Amino acid sequence: MFDIISDLEYRGLIDNFSNKEKIQELLKTPQTIYCGFDPSAKSMHIGNFVMISLLMRLQKAGHRIIALVGGGTGMIGDPSGKSKERAFLTEESVKNNVEGLKSQLSKFLDFSDPNKGIYLDNYQWLGKLTLLEYLRDVAKFFPINYMLSKDIVASRLESGISLTEFTYMTLQSYDFYKLYKEYGCKIQVGGGDQWGNLTAGLDYIRRVNGSDSECECMTCKLITRSDGKKFGKSEDGAIYLDKSLVSPYKMYQFFINQSDEDAIKYLKVFTFLTKEEIEEIAKEHLANLGQRIGQKRLAYEVTKIIHGEQEANRAIKMSEALFTNKYNELDSEALNELFSSMKVKIKKGLMLEDILMEIKACSSKREAREFIKNGAISINGIKETDNTKIFKDENYLFNKYLVVKRGKKNYYLAEVE
Repeated sequence: MFDIISDLEYRGLIDNFSNKEKIQELLKTPQTIYCGFDPSAKSMHIGNFVMISLLMRLQKAGHRIIALVGGGTGMIGDPSGKSKERAFLTEESVKNNVEGLKSQLSKFLDFSDPNKGIYLDNYQWLGKLTLLEYLRDVAKFFPINYMLSKDIVASRLESGISLTEFTYMTLQSYDFYKLYKEYGCKIQVGGGDQWGNLTAGLDYIRRVNGSDSECECMTCKLITRSDGKKFGKSEDGAIYLDKSLVSPYKMYQFFINQSDEDAIKYLKVFTFLTKEEIEEIAKEHLANLGQRIGQKRLAYEVTKIIHGEQEANRAIKMSEALFTNKYNELDSEALNELFSSMKVKIKKGLMLEDILMEIKACSSKREAREFIKNGAISINGIKETDNTKIFKDENYLFNKYLVVKRGKKNYYLAEVE
């Protein structure tokens, strides 16, 4: 069987093992492995995709995976990585988020055969668990001093933690126990910030089921940039997997703008290219740094995995349009997306110098004429030098748009009213 641990370590994904030797031994035969997903939003972001891709890798390696969405625990909120108490989500919000995550997970993981993959919502059992059952069957096995020693709790003692969030790790532990008993799930995986919750699950299973219970866990590193900052954020916020929140083009641009060092690092983390393919790309990339070979391949591969090959190719076309000035090769939707924040309404029949005034590409007609005279203005990719020119119907893209470029970096989309 494919050595999945060696592959994950090459990609720099593994943070901690409860017992590396035992996990390696377990993975020599097909195992059932689970990962939990928190429905705190209706869409996951690119940072969450690390865990999705881990399940994809495990599934491709022949293991059965369980994607568990926390419809029950999501009603409480995970204190991991939080400096203060989370605001409660309404029951309706949690349900909507659960459906959103289910749809996304189904895009990447195969749930068609229960022997390959299973989707579950922990509300199925946590929603039926009574308070007395919880206290007798779960809470009883968690000494307070044990819970206080966990970083998840200890880091919050000064700022404060409610009993609700304090008990979160007990519910996540119960999830692992439930999957261990009913599905034969012996391995849990999670993000690096989940280490305390994951190991609490191991301890709970062994206390309830016996110290010789065969169960282990491992965590993925939290992905950071070369400058140490948390990965997955941009000036516009999180890079969501939902294309209605972050378009494929924006995702493509996010990855193509990574540093040279991060480009190769993220090829290992986010793509399914082989070690040999990545090493070949890295070699070519480092020999031709100005050509951004690594960034281009990274952006294409990630966009293709998340949004499909058609959207990835479309993102490339949109990106190239800015460098080649071939806007006529784009559809109107792509044109609007490229220049959505620069779109200005104009009247038909205006002279070029008046168009520049209308779209605020200049502060006066005198400045407009200087730009035009100096060859700084192009319309739909064609340099214009006549300040009195009036554009005809055939000059407009889709009968309504003029892409105005001033200098090298200033773009405007003039739309006829």
